[in-house]
Amino acid sequence: MNPDILIETVARFFSLLRERQIDYVLVGGIALLQYVEGRNTEDIDLIMAVSALEHLPELQLETRDADFARSKFGDLRVDVLLTSNPLFAEVRRRYTTSKRFVEQEIPCSTVEGLILLKLYALPSLYRQGNFTRVALFENDIATLMHAHNPLIEPLVNELTTYLNDSDMRHVKQIIEEIQQRIRRFDERS
Repeated sequence: MNPDILIETVARFFSLLRERQIDYVLVGGIALLQYVEGRNTEDIDLIMAVSALEHLPELQLETRDADFARSKFGDLRVDVLLTSNPLFAEVRRRYTTSKRFVEQEIPCSTVEGLILLKLYALPSLYRQGNFTRVALFENDIATLMHAHNPLIEPLVNELTTYLNDSDMRHVKQIIEEIQQRIRRFDERS
């Protein structure tokens, strides 16, 4: 999609959400751009309730399961993380701030919320063998950690509610590897 058309479509979509008084939180690549540079994305990722989808007939639903819905708004892909997932509901409730985007105030995930979502997704992406997305998510986490230095231990503690012991061991290993990368980078700069 042409970048100018993408921005125009995103602005129309956010206006529609505001007009319909839909509660949502921007997450994913565009939310990440509110905190760090250099992330390319051509879709919108939102946290919303299932009931919100019923108030948006303009969204052409492509797939939906218990936690996710994939849809389109014109040519814009809109991925929805559904609040039926307790972690997604918690991020919407506790890890949200307001950011200016496309000339509008948009409810956006905080750095900590983005890290929680990325860490939560990683064990599943590893099981799926999706190396490209694993690398992207790990890089997103590393970039956020390096740029904003959030407290990681409380996030890890929170994740224990949502992930099993095996996945938590994996997440802790990933965090340690990312922290080592950051230390190596800081030592060399």
